[in-house]
Amino acid sequence: MIRVGVKDVLLGAQTLRTMGSAPYGGADIGECLATAARVRGTDLTSWHDAWVSTAAAALALAEGELAAGRIESARLAFWRSSSYFRTAGVMLMGTPPDPRLLDTGRRQADAFRRGAALLAAPPEILQIPYEGTTLPGYFFRAGAERRPRATVILTGGYDGTAEELYFCNGAAALARGYHVLAFDGPGQGAALLQQGLVLRPDWENVVTPVVDYLLSRPDVDASRIALIGLSLGGYLAPPRGQRRAPARRVHRRLRILRPVRRCA
Repeated sequence: MIRVGVKDVLLGAQTLRTMGSAPYGGADIGECLATAARVRGTDLTSWHDAWVSTAAAALALAEGELAAGRIESARLAFWRSSSYFRTAGVMLMGTPPDPRLLDTGRRQADAFRRGAALLAAPPEILQIPYEGTTLPGYFFRAGAERRPRATVILTGGYDGTAEELYFCNGAAALARGYHVLAFDGPGQGAALLQQGLVLRPDWENVVTPVVDYLLSRPDVDASRIALIGLSLGGYLAPPRGQRRAPARRVHRRLRILRPVRRCA
């Protein structure tokens, strides 16, 4: 495998993963390479500290640009900061949760939201009803008009977040006229780290309330809803257990079903 910025294959893959969000504003390749160069071997504390330092620098830049009224520069710096905070914590996944992972998870979401608020059409921050609690997510509208549009649901993988999904598939879908709903399911992002919801194999029971939410919106074309799975989400997204009623009901609504494996 290709090692990017570091000698370790896994850390190199994570560096490449973050660099892959650069085309949609989620990273700067030079910042990523400079950060990776500061990591000492396979020392995960060094990894965490290097990426947090870069994230904090991007965040400070974003706040300075925002104060100066340079909105586009501020938005992109907030988003780079978000990606770098996520990358800082990604190698710390485990049980019980590492406090540093909880901290970077919160900071990556906050930085993303501060950047997203500067879009011409900021997303709606969602709490989707789910089995007595809620799932966190975002709804991005492709246009100002309220006519129904085709919509894509983005579901992530083992160590991803709803925020990362914007850079991997969301921005591209919006540019092509689709509304976008990105969410954290059980075992993912804030649903895991902030709510303690653990991963489950019967993903149709996760997607069903998400589809139900979309069907309640007048700006969503109910006959054109797609589900895109990233990484492990590419395994979770395709229909399983078709004999079970929830699986049959949700996948009748999903006209397009396409697992996706990589960000770039």
